[in-house]
Amino acid sequence: MALKTVNIRIDEELKKQAEILFSDFGMNMTTAFTIFAKAVVRERKIPFEITASEPFYNESNMAHLKKSINQLNQKKGTIHDIIEVANEESMV
Repeated sequence: MALKTVNIRIDEELKKQAEILFSDFGMNMTTAFTIFAKAVVRERKIPFEITASEPFYNESNMAHLKKSINQLNQKKGTIHDIIEVANEESMV
C-alpha cells in the first residue's frame, strides 16, 4: 500500500489540544486522522452528527419570517435599502 502525504491547515491551539488528547489515546495525529478517514469511507458519511447550536430556521426565526411576510403581503411592511459593506479581504 503506497502512502501519500495530506496537508491540512488547522488552528494552532486546536492542533495542540488534539495532539495532547491523541497522545492520551496512545496515537499521533496521523493515526487519528487515518482512523477518521477509514470510518468515513466505511460508513460513507461523517461518523458523527454535525449540528449548529442555533440553526437559522429555528422556531423563533420562522415565526419572525412568517410575521414579516404577512406584513409585506398586507402592504404594512417596511422596505429597506441594501447597503453593501466591504469586507477586510476586498480592501487588501
